[in-house]
Amino acid sequence: MNVKPILSIVTPTLGKFSDYWLQCLLQVEGDVQFLFVYPPQSQPRVINDARVQVLTSPYKGEMMQRFVGLLNAGGEYVLALDDDDFVHPQVCELTKQYFNRFSDSWVLRLQKAVIDISDQERIKKPWEPIPDVEQLEICRKTPENPYPFQKGNYKGLLELPIAPLDKSFDYRYLLWPFIQRRDNEGYHFENFNNIVWKNELIKKALPEIAQATKVMGAVTWIPSTGFDRLSGLFVQAKSFQKDAIIGHWMPKPEQIRYIDKDPALKAARFHVISDVLLVKYFPQYGYLWNLFFSKLYGVPRTVGKLIKMKFLKK
Repeated sequence: MNVKPILSIVTPTLGKFSDYWLQCLLQVEGDVQFLFVYPPQSQPRVINDARVQVLTSPYKGEMMQRFVGLLNAGGEYVLALDDDDFVHPQVCELTKQYFNRFSDSWVLRLQKAVIDISDQERIKKPWEPIPDVEQLEICRKTPENPYPFQKGNYKGLLELPIAPLDKSFDYRYLLWPFIQRRDNEGYHFENFNNIVWKNELIKKALPEIAQATKVMGAVTWIPSTGFDRLSGLFVQAKSFQKDAIIGHWMPKPEQIRYIDKDPALKAARFHVISDVLLVKYFPQYGYLWNLFFSKLYGVPRTVGKLIKMKFLKK
């Protein structure tokens, strides 16, 4: 009889990940499932590990690959990683301990270190032990300390509020595109990756995310990028409860190592296209409209970057 894994780690990939990255990933201990999702007509790499499941998406694009991976994730909890993100080998045990203590939580936000790709010594530094979740105190937002995360020295589990989606739409965006957003300040989050989610919430949201891609009748519009923010906010919007605490943020030392690259080396991506699906499906939330318009005015810059990259290739 197959035993349900505790954690599924989902990675969309082209198969260009390094041998070192793969070696580190497979060092994750415990009852874990690894899902590698490739685009169509690709040649998956052979990985000799019974915990690995290789899938092929029916369509190209990050969004479809991530969607297929999450759809097939069999664990109680799920973690989405890119194929250059490093994760602590004890993340599965951490997940189990955390949700045993906080069974009503939606998420466990892992502590992430952003490391420059050139800093190989820091990337390969041995992981420090993860604090014992049972012994960690709860760190709460208070009038005396409204933004405890900004000090960066909290040592307990920081309470995570749901995104304040019920904020009003700022109509000034319609007249002046360079207004700085204020509704996104705080320590709620928008993204999906590098966070451990309760899988039952994701499974319930996926059919509605698919439904949101239907533009008119049988016409479907699936953006190729932007699934990270789309899915993170979609799940929160689907079950929105004002001021709800939906999980906790782990303290240092880090459990995720996010490898940062020069922006000039990154592909030009139109994330605003996936934001369209959010405002289409949840038009009642002003926060999503503020997000949409703030990113919309970045499109000309992205177009310029795309033209520049094509010109340099030539």
